[in-house]
Amino acid sequence: MKKTFDGIVVSVKMQKTATVSVTRKYPHPLYKKLIKKDEKFKVDTLNFSPKVGDRVKIIEVRPISKTKHFKIMEIYKK
Repeated sequence: MKKTFDGIVVSVKMQKTATVSVTRKYPHPLYKKLIKKDEKFKVDTLNFSPKVGDRVKIIEVRPISKTKHFKIMEIYKK
C-alpha cells in the first residue's frame, strides 16, 4: 500500500523538485494529548508546476534520487 499525504508547498527553488510540509496529529501514547508533527518531503514535480502555498496531494513512489521518494498526484489550488 502506497502512502499518500496532503501538504502545503513550502519551496519550489529546485529544478523538478518541490518541498512539501505535511502536518500530522496523533495522540501521545501515555498522556493522550494530541501532538502536532510537521515533516518536510522532497517531491518530484514532473508535469506539474506548483507554487508556494498550494495544497497538494503526494504519493510514495520508488526512489527517484537520494532524498526524493514522493510525486505530486494532484494540486488543490489555494
